[in-house]
Amino acid sequence: MAPTPGGGGAAPPPYPVIRPMLAVLGPLPPEAEQADWAFEAKWDGARCLVNVPGDGTVRLVTRAGNDATATYPELGPLGQQLRGRPAVLDGEVVVLDPAGRPDFGLLQRRMGVLNPRRTARLAMELPAQLVLFDVMYLAGPLVDAPYHARRAVLEGLGLAGPNWSVPGYLAGHGDRAWQAALRGGLEGVVAKRLSSPYLPGVRSPDWVKTKHVETLDVVIGGWTEGHGALGGLPGSVLAGVVEPDGLRFVGAVGSGLSDPERRDLAHYLGVIPLDRSPFVNPVDQTGVHWSEPRLVAEITFSGWTSAGRIRHPVWHRLRPDLTRLD
Repeated sequence: MAPTPGGGGAAPPPYPVIRPMLAVLGPLPPEAEQADWAFEAKWDGARCLVNVPGDGTVRLVTRAGNDATATYPELGPLGQQLRGRPAVLDGEVVVLDPAGRPDFGLLQRRMGVLNPRRTARLAMELPAQLVLFDVMYLAGPLVDAPYHARRAVLEGLGLAGPNWSVPGYLAGHGDRAWQAALRGGLEGVVAKRLSSPYLPGVRSPDWVKTKHVETLDVVIGGWTEGHGALGGLPGSVLAGVVEPDGLRFVGAVGSGLSDPERRDLAHYLGVIPLDRSPFVNPVDQTGVHWSEPRLVAEITFSGWTSAGRIRHPVWHRLRPDLTRLD
């Protein structure tokens, strides 16, 4: 958390370099303990630390440590609201769909773009929103202060603009926060212990993320080969859902497959090859081995993208009760 050393005689910035604190995945805290916790919405976006030198500018840094300032020019004016107050803030960059819900697929069209003309155009077409939820430095360190005190400081800054906001949190009522998140089409809830300090770079049990997941039966219409030790075996399977006009491709599923399951799938899919795609829509995958759409699998996923693809799919099991191998 030390200041960045100057290079070539340049003065270090007037704020420390702070790595983001991370949450563990788990269920909501038990109801009897929820009075000790705050509950925030979990946003389906990209983590971003906001470094503010106090001169009216900002520097946006991704979780991986990359400078994203030029990628989101519409967030630059935030620096004017903190002029004269060096600060480090924590938040999430999202892009909202027409219904006002975060859409990671839309955000991906913004990520990594550096060309000024293109970023300016995208800022108009797909404006980013910065959701701020913590402050770790404000003319002095705040990382040792408890969560509730940091949130009070953050809310006292009065930060509000066309592309940034400080959503509130709900203390002591996890179930109510969960239901509100589901109604709003959000990814889930993050529970944060009210007394917890900010631990830079630490994945701490004082922050717990609980994701909403759905189950879906999909038809396998092909597969792509894995790499390394998975050579010759399915690295992922291509999933489709049956609609009136045919089988629609909705995404590739590889996460959650065990090695025995990959070997079984290689055997099953090997006896029903197909020389063309069974899907009625384009498949944006390379090196595909097509198969007759007979095998049915159950997967979990966190929602749908605006392009009709499954978000964060995870393999659960093959459904032999729904599988047809004539």
